[in-house]
Amino acid sequence: MASEAPPFWWIKGDWRGYAMAPAGWVYGAVAGYRQDRAPRRPVEVPVLCVGNFTVGGAGKTPVAIELARAAGRLGRKPGILSRGYGGNLDRPRLVDPDHDLARHVGDEPLLLARAAPVAVTPNRLAGARLLMEERQCDLLIMDDGFQSARIAIDHAMLVVDAHHGFGNGHIIPAGPLRAPLRTQLRHADSLLVMGEGDAADHVVRVAARAALPIHRARIIPKSSPDLSGKPCFAFAGIGVPEKFYITLEEMGAQLAMTRSFPDHHAFTEDDAAELLADAHRNGLPLVTTEKDAIRLRGGKGALQTLYDESIVLPVDAKFDNPTAAARIIEATIDAYKRRRLADGNRT
Repeated sequence: MASEAPPFWWIKGDWRGYAMAPAGWVYGAVAGYRQDRAPRRPVEVPVLCVGNFTVGGAGKTPVAIELARAAGRLGRKPGILSRGYGGNLDRPRLVDPDHDLARHVGDEPLLLARAAPVAVTPNRLAGARLLMEERQCDLLIMDDGFQSARIAIDHAMLVVDAHHGFGNGHIIPAGPLRAPLRTQLRHADSLLVMGEGDAADHVVRVAARAALPIHRARIIPKSSPDLSGKPCFAFAGIGVPEKFYITLEEMGAQLAMTRSFPDHHAFTEDDAAELLADAHRNGLPLVTTEKDAIRLRGGKGALQTLYDESIVLPVDAKFDNPTAAARIIEATIDAYKRRRLADGNRT
């Protein structure tokens, strides 16, 4: 993830990226071959994938939540497929948002489960069957899995951060790209540009030439705690913690202290005790993300105290075009109908 990734991944022109580029070419060739040739099993409901080009936080999870809500408004019963990064499950499982903990199912599935039923498993086909059989879901949304899923995708929407873009533009391990950019675009059905900035302008131009629909959205606070003009201590373990800090500053908060952790960081007692001590010593309120708070929930001792004392800032994804989410769902359903028709003609 972005905060775990080598810093040079996000610096253009760094010699380390160029030195490791040959390894990236090999990785990219293998990843591209798999994406082009790997078989994908058909699923008997429409499948919408929310993916991204790079490792790191591009805002996929809030987008998946908003799309699930849009599907519900259209009369669908959506279900969400998640790998459950940070969990410890060895078989597909439906998430219980009231009783499951992040250490069991992962942090993002607990957020997603507030919008729709969620199946956690690396095996997307098994998860799809579980959602269809147990929750009668008639549309599936995959949170990630664009490059690796082995089920048929009816609509693949790739999310790109307008500010961070593709970092140095190299492929793993030389940079953050998961596969060659053009290979990924070839399998995409639409593009979603998150936030403000020009780092994604190149891929927007390429997507436009390929006639891909281009949507825009941004992350906005779901509620606004009264932080205007107040010094605070912000901490976050998400893909790009800086985006959280910028949001707080835009709300008028004064960031007297910040501390960043790797994405999906499993907070320890020592982490919690240190954060609390620093905050108390400096007389600062603690502020964190909803995703971090979920990982603190269910802890003991200092972890529970940190959970209780932290101000949480929940966020939503808001499309610039109010009809965009519904149009993406409808495009997925239309593509599914074409897939079924094509499958029927082959048989």
